[in-house]
Amino acid sequence: MSRLIDFGVARAVERGLVSYALTDIRDYAADKHHKCDDELYGGGAGMLMLPGPVCAALDAVEAKAARVIYVTPGGRLFNQAYARELAGEERLVILCGRYEGVDQRVIDGYVTDEISIGDYVLSSGETAAMVIVDAIYRLIPGVITGESLDEESFEGGLLEYPQYTRPALYDTMRVPDVLVSGHHANIVKWRMKKRLEKTLLYRPDLLQGKGLEGELRAIILELIGQGGEA
Repeated sequence: MSRLIDFGVARAVERGLVSYALTDIRDYAADKHHKCDDELYGGGAGMLMLPGPVCAALDAVEAKAARVIYVTPGGRLFNQAYARELAGEERLVILCGRYEGVDQRVIDGYVTDEISIGDYVLSSGETAAMVIVDAIYRLIPGVITGESLDEESFEGGLLEYPQYTRPALYDTMRVPDVLVSGHHANIVKWRMKKRLEKTLLYRPDLLQGKGLEGELRAIILELIGQGGEA
Protein backbone atom coordinates (compact mmCIF):
# COMPACT_ATOMS: atom_id res chain seq x y z
CA MET A 1 0.00 0.00 0.00
CA SER A 2 2.83 2.42 0.79
CA ARG A 3 4.14 2.14 -2.77
CA LEU A 4 0.75 3.00 -4.20
CA ILE A 5 0.38 6.03 -1.95
CA ASP A 6 3.96 7.12 -2.67
CA PHE A 7 3.20 7.08 -6.39
CA GLY A 8 0.10 9.21 -5.95
CA VAL A 9 1.40 11.92 -3.63
CA ALA A 10 5.16 11.80 -4.22
CA ARG A 11 5.41 15.21 -5.86
CA ALA A 12 3.28 16.88 -3.20
CA VAL A 13 5.34 15.26 -0.43
CA GLU A 14 8.63 16.28 -2.05
CA ARG A 15 7.43 19.88 -2.22
CA GLY A 16 6.34 19.84 1.41
CA LEU A 17 2.68 20.39 0.58
CA VAL A 18 1.45 17.21 2.28
CA SER A 19 2.81 14.51 4.55
CA TYR A 20 1.50 11.14 5.61
CA ALA A 21 2.25 8.15 7.84
CA LEU A 22 0.96 4.58 7.79
CA THR A 23 0.03 2.74 10.98
CA ASP A 24 -0.34 -1.04 11.20
CA ILE A 25 -3.12 -1.88 13.66
CA ARG A 26 -1.62 -5.34 14.22
CA ASP A 27 1.34 -3.68 15.94
CA TYR A 28 -1.05 -2.73 18.75
CA ALA A 29 -2.53 -6.18 19.35
CA ALA A 30 -2.19 -7.42 22.93
CA ASP A 31 -1.22 -11.05 22.23
CA LYS A 32 1.83 -12.61 20.63
CA HIS A 33 -0.17 -13.69 17.58
CA HIS A 34 -1.22 -10.08 16.87
CA LYS A 35 -4.90 -11.04 16.89
CA CYS A 36 -7.09 -8.15 15.77
CA ASP A 37 -10.47 -9.77 15.09
CA ASP A 38 -13.09 -11.98 16.70
CA GLU A 39 -16.59 -13.36 16.19
CA LEU A 40 -19.67 -11.13 16.35
CA TYR A 41 -21.87 -10.93 19.42
CA GLY A 42 -25.34 -12.13 18.46
CA GLY A 43 -23.96 -14.39 15.76
CA GLY A 44 -23.55 -13.79 12.06
CA ALA A 45 -21.05 -14.43 9.32
CA GLY A 46 -17.55 -13.01 9.29
CA MET A 47 -15.20 -11.52 11.84
CA LEU A 48 -15.07 -8.06 13.40
CA MET A 49 -11.98 -6.03 14.27
CA LEU A 50 -11.39 -5.83 18.03
CA PRO A 51 -11.77 -2.43 19.69
CA GLY A 52 -8.59 -2.75 21.76
CA PRO A 53 -5.93 -2.77 19.02
CA VAL A 54 -7.86 -0.29 16.86
CA CYS A 55 -8.29 2.22 19.69
CA ALA A 56 -4.65 1.80 20.74
CA ALA A 57 -3.52 2.56 17.19
CA LEU A 58 -5.79 5.60 17.02
CA ASP A 59 -4.49 6.88 20.35
CA ALA A 60 -0.92 6.44 19.11
CA VAL A 61 -1.58 8.85 16.24
CA GLU A 62 -3.54 11.26 18.47
CA ALA A 63 -6.68 10.69 16.44
CA LYS A 64 -8.92 12.62 18.82
CA ALA A 65 -7.10 15.80 17.79
CA ALA A 66 -7.93 15.20 14.12
CA ARG A 67 -10.87 14.58 11.83
CA VAL A 68 -11.20 10.79 11.69
CA ILE A 69 -12.61 9.09 8.60
CA TYR A 70 -13.85 5.52 8.66
CA VAL A 71 -14.29 4.04 5.19
CA THR A 72 -17.40 1.86 5.03
CA PRO A 73 -20.13 0.98 2.50
CA GLY A 74 -22.61 2.29 5.07
CA GLY A 75 -21.22 5.81 5.14
CA ARG A 76 -21.98 9.14 3.46
CA LEU A 77 -21.29 9.01 -0.27
CA PHE A 78 -17.95 10.56 -1.19
CA ASN A 79 -17.93 13.13 -3.99
CA GLN A 80 -15.92 16.08 -5.28
CA ALA A 81 -17.57 18.57 -2.92
CA TYR A 82 -16.77 16.32 0.05
CA ALA A 83 -13.16 15.98 -1.16
CA ARG A 84 -12.85 19.76 -1.34
CA GLU A 85 -14.24 20.09 2.19
CA LEU A 86 -11.73 17.58 3.56
CA ALA A 87 -8.85 19.20 1.66
CA GLY A 88 -9.30 22.21 3.91
CA GLU A 89 -8.54 20.21 7.06
CA GLU A 90 -5.18 20.54 8.77
CA ARG A 91 -5.00 16.84 9.61
CA LEU A 92 -6.94 13.71 8.70
CA VAL A 93 -6.85 10.16 10.03
CA ILE A 94 -8.34 7.44 7.82
CA LEU A 95 -9.35 4.20 9.52
CA CYS A 96 -9.46 1.17 7.22
CA GLY A 97 -11.61 -1.76 8.23
CA ARG A 98 -11.29 -5.43 7.35
CA TYR A 99 -13.67 -8.38 7.40
CA GLU A 100 -17.03 -7.10 8.71
CA GLY A 101 -15.49 -3.80 9.78
CA VAL A 102 -14.73 -2.45 13.25
CA ASP A 103 -16.52 -2.61 16.59
CA GLN A 104 -19.18 0.12 16.83
CA ARG A 105 -17.58 1.44 20.01
CA VAL A 106 -14.54 2.50 17.98
CA ILE A 107 -16.81 4.48 15.67
CA ASP A 108 -18.69 6.05 18.57
CA GLY A 109 -15.50 7.03 20.37
CA TYR A 110 -13.29 8.30 17.56
CA VAL A 111 -14.89 8.61 14.12
CA THR A 112 -16.15 11.97 12.86
CA ASP A 113 -16.95 10.89 9.28
CA GLU A 114 -18.16 7.57 7.90
CA ILE A 115 -17.49 7.62 4.15
CA SER A 116 -18.49 5.33 1.29
CA ILE A 117 -16.87 5.64 -2.15
CA GLY A 118 -19.78 3.92 -3.89
CA ASP A 119 -22.55 1.37 -3.79
CA TYR A 120 -20.38 -1.73 -3.81
CA VAL A 121 -18.29 -3.73 -1.33
CA LEU A 122 -14.49 -4.10 -1.28
CA SER A 123 -12.37 -6.66 0.56
CA SER A 124 -10.75 -4.00 2.74
CA GLY A 125 -10.77 -0.30 3.45
CA GLU A 126 -7.27 0.40 2.12
CA THR A 127 -8.41 0.63 -1.50
CA ALA A 128 -11.16 3.07 -0.60
CA ALA A 129 -8.72 5.09 1.51
CA MET A 130 -6.37 5.49 -1.46
CA VAL A 131 -9.25 6.81 -3.58
CA ILE A 132 -10.08 9.36 -0.90
CA VAL A 133 -6.44 10.39 -0.42
CA ASP A 134 -5.92 10.85 -4.16
CA ALA A 135 -9.07 12.96 -4.51
CA ILE A 136 -8.12 15.17 -1.54
CA TYR A 137 -4.41 15.79 -2.02
CA ARG A 138 -4.79 17.08 -5.58
CA LEU A 139 -7.12 19.82 -4.28
CA ILE A 140 -4.52 21.18 -1.88
CA PRO A 141 -3.27 24.55 -3.16
CA GLY A 142 -0.07 24.21 -5.16
CA VAL A 143 -0.38 20.52 -6.03
CA ILE A 144 -2.22 21.07 -9.33
CA THR A 145 -2.84 24.34 -11.17
CA GLY A 146 -6.18 26.00 -10.50
CA GLU A 147 -7.14 26.11 -14.18
CA SER A 148 -6.76 22.33 -14.50
CA LEU A 149 -8.98 21.77 -11.47
CA ASP A 150 -11.67 24.25 -12.50
CA GLU A 151 -12.51 22.39 -15.71
CA GLU A 152 -12.48 18.83 -14.38
CA SER A 153 -15.52 16.61 -14.04
CA PHE A 154 -17.84 17.54 -11.14
CA GLU A 155 -16.42 21.05 -10.81
CA GLY A 156 -19.44 23.28 -11.26
CA GLY A 157 -21.62 20.18 -10.99
CA LEU A 158 -20.93 18.99 -14.55
CA LEU A 159 -18.87 16.28 -16.22
CA GLU A 160 -15.80 17.27 -18.21
CA TYR A 161 -15.88 18.00 -21.94
CA PRO A 162 -14.06 15.79 -24.54
CA GLN A 163 -10.40 16.66 -25.08
CA TYR A 164 -8.07 16.28 -28.06
CA THR A 165 -4.37 16.65 -28.88
CA ARG A 166 -2.16 16.28 -31.98
CA PRO A 167 -2.47 15.15 -34.71
CA ALA A 168 -5.57 17.00 -35.90
CA LEU A 169 -6.46 14.01 -38.11
CA TYR A 170 -5.99 10.49 -36.79
CA ASP A 171 -7.26 7.35 -38.55
CA THR A 172 -10.00 9.32 -40.38
CA MET A 173 -11.10 10.97 -37.11
CA ARG A 174 -10.69 14.74 -37.04
CA VAL A 175 -10.52 17.16 -34.14
CA PRO A 176 -13.67 19.34 -34.08
CA ASP A 177 -13.14 22.43 -36.21
CA VAL A 178 -14.06 24.81 -33.41
CA LEU A 179 -11.06 23.70 -31.32
CA VAL A 180 -8.58 24.66 -34.03
CA SER A 181 -10.40 27.84 -35.02
CA GLY A 182 -8.64 30.06 -32.50
CA HIS A 183 -12.00 31.62 -31.58
CA HIS A 184 -11.89 31.53 -27.79
CA ALA A 185 -15.54 32.45 -27.17
CA ASN A 186 -16.76 29.71 -29.50
CA ILE A 187 -14.43 27.19 -27.86
CA VAL A 188 -15.79 28.08 -24.42
CA LYS A 189 -19.36 27.72 -25.67
CA TRP A 190 -18.60 24.37 -27.37
CA ARG A 191 -16.98 23.01 -24.22
CA MET A 192 -19.89 24.05 -22.05
CA LYS A 193 -22.33 22.47 -24.50
CA LYS A 194 -20.34 19.22 -24.43
CA ARG A 195 -20.21 19.27 -20.63
CA LEU A 196 -23.96 19.65 -20.45
CA GLU A 197 -24.48 17.01 -23.15
CA LYS A 198 -22.31 14.46 -21.36
CA THR A 199 -23.88 15.20 -17.99
CA LEU A 200 -27.37 14.91 -19.44
CA LEU A 201 -26.46 11.56 -21.01
CA TYR A 202 -24.55 9.90 -18.16
CA ARG A 203 -25.36 11.78 -14.95
CA PRO A 204 -28.67 13.65 -15.28
CA ASP A 205 -28.94 13.51 -11.48
CA LEU A 206 -26.23 16.18 -11.30
CA LEU A 207 -28.54 18.64 -13.05
CA GLN A 208 -31.45 18.22 -10.65
CA GLY A 209 -32.08 21.38 -8.69
CA LYS A 210 -29.23 23.16 -10.44
CA GLY A 211 -31.44 26.04 -11.57
CA LEU A 212 -29.85 26.56 -14.99
CA GLU A 213 -30.78 29.88 -16.54
CA GLY A 214 -30.15 31.88 -19.70
CA GLU A 215 -27.74 30.39 -22.21
CA LEU A 216 -27.18 27.20 -20.19
CA ARG A 217 -30.91 26.55 -20.06
CA ALA A 218 -31.17 27.15 -23.81
CA ILE A 219 -28.39 24.62 -24.45
CA ILE A 220 -30.11 22.02 -22.26
CA LEU A 221 -33.42 22.50 -24.09
CA GLU A 222 -31.61 22.21 -27.42
CA LEU A 223 -29.92 18.98 -26.35
CA ILE A 224 -33.19 17.51 -25.08
CA GLY A 225 -34.81 18.39 -28.38
CA GLN A 226 -32.00 16.60 -30.22
CA GLY A 227 -32.27 13.53 -28.02
CA GLY A 228 -28.99 14.29 -26.26
CA GLU A 229 -26.96 14.48 -29.48
CA ALA A 230 -24.87 17.49 -30.39
